[in-house]
Amino acid sequence: QVQMVESGGGLVQAGGSLRLSCAPSGSMFNINGMGWYRQAPGKQREIVAAIDDEGRTNYADSVKGRFTISADSAKSTAYLQMNNLKPEDTAVYYCKFLQIGVPPDFDSWGQGTQVTVSS
Repeated sequence: QVQMVESGGGLVQAGGSLRLSCAPSGSMFNINGMGWYRQAPGKQREIVAAIDDEGRTNYADSVKGRFTISADSAKSTAYLQMNNLKPEDTAVYYCKFLQIGVPPDFDSWGQGTQVTVSS
């Protein structure tokens, strides 16, 4: 089973920046959407940003103007540029790719990448 592999997290001070990357562990075809999610301790997983195969993007209100999602279709890689980070952005960040004709599996996630923002 192909798993998503997230990287780029770390410890950063408030106001700092990080760039996350995500790619599948194996081949994935007909990708038509990519999304970044996060889960903070004691909270439910929430969607942060998404991009479709035409480059249209959507963001959670809490990150608009600070985070930017992008994708490299040739590399099947998604990125999340996070600027002006806040302590409330502290969470484990995950990604999920959508494929044409394949029901998304929201019960299976990669290991995620930890983002910790200190005040």
